[in-house]
Amino acid sequence: MRILVIGYKGQLGHELFARGANKGFEIIKTDLPDFNITDQQAVQIKIKETRADLVLNASAYTAVDKAESEPALAFAVNRDGPKFLAASCAENNIPLIHVSTDYVFDGNKEGPYMEADPVSPIGIYGRSKEAGECEIRNHLHEHIIIRTAWLYGVHGNNFVKTMLRLGREKENLNVVDDQFGCPTNAADLADAILIMADTICKEKDVKWGTYHYCGKGQTSWHGFAEMIFKLAKQNIKLKIKQVTPISASAYPTPAQRPANSVLDCSLVLNNFNIQTRPWLESLEEMIKCLDSMDLINPL
Repeated sequence: MRILVIGYKGQLGHELFARGANKGFEIIKTDLPDFNITDQQAVQIKIKETRADLVLNASAYTAVDKAESEPALAFAVNRDGPKFLAASCAENNIPLIHVSTDYVFDGNKEGPYMEADPVSPIGIYGRSKEAGECEIRNHLHEHIIIRTAWLYGVHGNNFVKTMLRLGREKENLNVVDDQFGCPTNAADLADAILIMADTICKEKDVKWGTYHYCGKGQTSWHGFAEMIFKLAKQNIKLKIKQVTPISASAYPTPAQRPANSVLDCSLVLNNFNIQTRPWLESLEEMIKCLDSMDLINPL
C-alpha cells in the first residue's frame, strides 16, 4: 500500500513516516517547503503523480495564540488546504485520513465529548480546524477525520519538552489547573492511524467518518506538568522544586482555551478495535525515549 504522508517533519508526521515504513507500507513523504497544501494546483499535481492508495494529512497550523493575529494564514492551512486535498482525493478516488483537534469544542460540556456532540470552537485555531473538517465532509465521502488532544512526542515542540526545559531553568513554575484534557503521545496516535490505514487496505466496508483518539484518562495542565517532572527526575537533575496550580484567568493568553476538552474514544474501539493507552504509561515511555536519545540533558 502506497501512503502519502503530508507534514512528515512534524511530531506526528515523523512517527507516521517511521512507523509506517516499519509496518511494511510504502511511504511517500512530503512537507514544506517542497509541498504547500494551500497551493491548489500543487495539491492536484502531487495527489495525481504519487498514485497513492491513501493520503494521511498530518500538516496543520497549530500556533494557537498566534492564530489570533494570523487568521488568514490559519484558515488557509487548516481550512483551504484540507479542502484542496479532499477535492483532489475525490478526483483520483483516493481515501483521506485527516487529523483534527479537541479545540473544535467550546469546553462547556460536563463529561467527555463524543463525535456527535455539537462543535463550537472559541478561537481562530479551533474555528479554522472545524472549517477544514466541514470542507472534507463536503468534498470526499471516503474520509476519516481523527480528532486528538494535547499531542506531544519525541520530535518537534510540545508541552512536555517545554516543561523539561523550564524544569532545568527554574525552581518554581505556575501552571493552569482548571483546564482538563487527555495527553496523547504522537507515537500512539500514529499507530492508531496506521491501524486505520491497514483496515482501509484490507476491507471494503470501511466505516468512514469522524473519530476521537487520545490518551486514556484525563488530567489538568498542572497535573500533566507534575507527572512530567516526577518521571523525569528519576533519570535527570532538575532545578524545579514547586509547581503551583493557578487559574486560566491568572494566566491570560491571546487565545481562549476550552476548560474541558476530554474526548470519548469508544467509537474508534468499536469500529476499528483500536485501544487507547493510559496517558501516564505513554508519557513515561516518551521520557525514557528522550533520555535514551540524549534529548533531555542540556548540552
